[in-house]
Amino acid sequence: MSTIQRNMSLTGEPPKTINTQQKLASAIGLFGLALLLLALLNVNFPNKSLWLTASLVAIGAGTVWFSIAAYAHKHEGIKNDGVYFKSLTSKGFWAWILGISLTLFYVLLYWFPQYLGLGNNGDNTDLVALFDPLSRFLNGGPASQWFVYGTLYTLAILAFGIKFILKYCHNKYEKLRTYSVMFFQLGFAFLIPELMFRLNNDSLSLPYYDLKNIWPLNYYNFEQYRVDQFISAGDIGVALLIFGVVSILIITPILTYKYGKRWYCSWVCGCGGLAETAGDPFRHLSDKRLIAWKVERWVVHSVLVFVVLMTTAVVHSYLGDDSSKYWLTKDVFLICVAVILTLVFSGTFIFKREALQKDAQLAAIGYFVIIMSLIGLHYFAATKLFLFNAETLRQSYGFLIGAVFSGVIGVGFYPIFGSRVWCRFGCPMAAILGFQQRLFSRFRITTNGGQCISCGNCSTYCEMGIDVRAYAQKGENIVRASCVGCGICSAVCPRGVLKLENGPLQKRIDSNEILLGNDVDLMNYVNE
Repeated sequence: MSTIQRNMSLTGEPPKTINTQQKLASAIGLFGLALLLLALLNVNFPNKSLWLTASLVAIGAGTVWFSIAAYAHKHEGIKNDGVYFKSLTSKGFWAWILGISLTLFYVLLYWFPQYLGLGNNGDNTDLVALFDPLSRFLNGGPASQWFVYGTLYTLAILAFGIKFILKYCHNKYEKLRTYSVMFFQLGFAFLIPELMFRLNNDSLSLPYYDLKNIWPLNYYNFEQYRVDQFISAGDIGVALLIFGVVSILIITPILTYKYGKRWYCSWVCGCGGLAETAGDPFRHLSDKRLIAWKVERWVVHSVLVFVVLMTTAVVHSYLGDDSSKYWLTKDVFLICVAVILTLVFSGTFIFKREALQKDAQLAAIGYFVIIMSLIGLHYFAATKLFLFNAETLRQSYGFLIGAVFSGVIGVGFYPIFGSRVWCRFGCPMAAILGFQQRLFSRFRITTNGGQCISCGNCSTYCEMGIDVRAYAQKGENIVRASCVGCGICSAVCPRGVLKLENGPLQKRIDSNEILLGNDVDLMNYVNE
């Protein structure tokens, strides 16, 4: 019979030790990791299929067994589990060891895959060779470092997803969205692309395509070689290309209007899926300071501007100038981009200006002027030299944002900076969806300020660094561009103060607030 925790502190009771089942589960999981480490250290396993299966099953089974032993016999409700008393979850020794290990793995993955065993023409060794049997079974070819990463990434979301479901078993919303990210990662991000690649032959050449990724996450999708591959693949390829464009212009705004950015960031996205499952023990480490929020807004929107310029330059670089041969020439494309950006900017300032704070308005004006100036200078330049080189921009973006930010910092620094560093500061998709959510989404988190006891659970466990308690104390709706709608603030609230809802756009942001005793204008309200 489980004991009742009578300590109401934010961090919970410090853990004494793990039980016998958790120790056995840890040993099994570490055995699976040890097999991968031995393969990385050039141990040649004779039957790779057997040892790979043993490794993956041991890691998954060990994680699930540990989770069952930890949560199956606990009462429903908040499970803080002494996160501030554990070295791994309080930036202690083991947190730094894990962070450094993950960072080194990402460095090898992106820039030194030969040390993982990637060979020329499929002649793999070491860790990559261990995954060759699974790769040949799924896509018909030898493994790459990205197949190794995709397999481990998917396994992490599935195994830690079960752990997350057991931990929040009392909350239907948390279970449903975890099932969703597990389904999309396994099917749309891993199995379907591998099987599509297997269909390729002399007459069909589909590019590897993560079906749940949308521009600007798949910024490479509009490069010339990718477009050529889509077109050469016939109707299927053209359909996939059209689907990519429709997703940007139609599907994304509609779903964000109806459900907020949570439909993607917390229900579909693989980055969000890993952050919510494997990264759940580190969510309380997100920076809650005001300066972090200010830096977040500038950095993430600068990344979005970067990817817009880069994509424009890439598409512009392979278009032609002869209008008699192509209706979409370089100049026509620039005009289209300028018109779309002008419509978005004008519509925002005409209809939704009050939803933006003054610094956000000034930033929007500045970014708009910069982009339009670059496009205009090139359009009217006699030499037609693009002011930003497409290849240079693409390589810079791929290195700084696609590798360093999303991989090395975004995942490698989970134990130090929290699980949503990439989503907060670097993801251009989050910036676009956040812009739409702030301006015209029906989604909001409603609060009942009269019930708030200021325990701080909501703010502590908000992985996006939002001071949820400040809204709850005032009974104010939470409508933030950065909110991913994960619902953890609601799940850990002991009083049921917070609720994720959809509603009318009227007074969505300027909601009625309760009167606080320290309000300067309190007597004015009373007199009125």
